[in-house]
Amino acid sequence: MRNYYTLIALLLPWTVAVTAAQAETSPKTNTDGDGYAVATFAGGCFWCMEHPYDELDGVISTTSGYTGGSTKNPTYQQVSAGITGHTEAVQIKYDPRKITYQELLAVFWPNIDPTTSDRQFCDRGSQYRPGIFYHGTDQKRLAEESKTHIEHTKTFPEPVVTEITQATEFYPAEKYHQDYYLKNPLRYKLYRHGCGRDRRLEQLWGKTG
Repeated sequence: MRNYYTLIALLLPWTVAVTAAQAETSPKTNTDGDGYAVATFAGGCFWCMEHPYDELDGVISTTSGYTGGSTKNPTYQQVSAGITGHTEAVQIKYDPRKITYQELLAVFWPNIDPTTSDRQFCDRGSQYRPGIFYHGTDQKRLAEESKTHIEHTKTFPEPVVTEITQATEFYPAEKYHQDYYLKNPLRYKLYRHGCGRDRRLEQLWGKTG
């Protein structure tokens, strides 16, 4: 079952409006030979960002990794120490014939705290900074439009400081980080609860049900 925040995100008016506009003018999407596209988002601990996307029809795969830094082939120890300039991120391979980039963006926002720039929840440092890393001009435009929508409709007083930047080299994280929430469900739940992630998300976005 999709979590509350995913359901809220998929019902955002911005998503509906932009999807309707696609019927007239569909944006070009950078795709591979199979017709799949890539999106890259950072929202703090990458373990917590895989789960909401894995639940979506049209998402082919999610990969935890590092992006936005200068060191080549960084290790988790280097990134977590904050010495490489990278942030933890998730790269999503998706089928744009089944799910749109707008829908991915709509899931992104209510799964992060957009009011902080160098931390997410209990994790502090630039290695946990949230961000949208766009692949191509269409993703950039749609990301900026989604941010504007959030700024105009948010119910929290703090400004939205999440950065939107061009995607750079993405380095997959070590194997034990991939699908961590599936491999280690108890540890994942304890970490997520202890970090106060869901409490903060509820404060910002609320929930239904």
